[in-house]
Amino acid sequence: MIKSVGPEAEPAGSKGRPLNATAASLLGFLHDQPLTGWDLVVTAQTLIGDFWSLTQSQVYRELTAMADAGLVQAGERGRRERKPYAITDAGRAAFAQWLDRDPGGETIRFPLLLTLVFGRHLPAERLGAFLAQHRQVHAVRLTGYEDQQAAVETVGGEPDPYTLATLDFGVTYERAVLDWFDRLPTEMVTPEQPPRPEERPVHPVARRRGKTRSAPAR
Repeated sequence: MIKSVGPEAEPAGSKGRPLNATAASLLGFLHDQPLTGWDLVVTAQTLIGDFWSLTQSQVYRELTAMADAGLVQAGERGRRERKPYAITDAGRAAFAQWLDRDPGGETIRFPLLLTLVFGRHLPAERLGAFLAQHRQVHAVRLTGYEDQQAAVETVGGEPDPYTLATLDFGVTYERAVLDWFDRLPTEMVTPEQPPRPEERPVHPVARRRGKTRSAPAR
């Protein structure tokens, strides 16, 4: 689910303000084809939702503001009364100007680290449960990025290097986070850590016997 991580500039085009990052990302998606507000929500969630958060209400608010400013043009309502939006020449110019500016530094908001700073005030079992839960989230996310990476590389034609570079960042980041979890002091973590995606737990009985269980002969 896409969610907001904090306030942003007023909607694009309001009071002559420059294009904000959320509005600019919507214009970027509209370069390929007209999309409805709902299509843009889904596209944003799929392509940038893991590193740039926004809400459904933000998408529709920005579209309304950009339509008023002449950056997008609304089409006729189609299925389910949804209006497609197309980027205008003014929208392309505003997007190009936004993209040319320095991106600025990243803003890190990592709730688990905030909890960990004060971890001494939590029971060890509770903190260990938090760490195990979040490790599993990152393990699943890593698998998802690797699957997307493989899908992009196997699509016919030349893979988009910009998409691959973004996915590579995600893969590298999640692997680094998992390595960090694995290096935490043992007193912080519970004995049963969720395995990495590539690890397959051995059945307890088979472990005691020193071999894995095999399927019965037919």
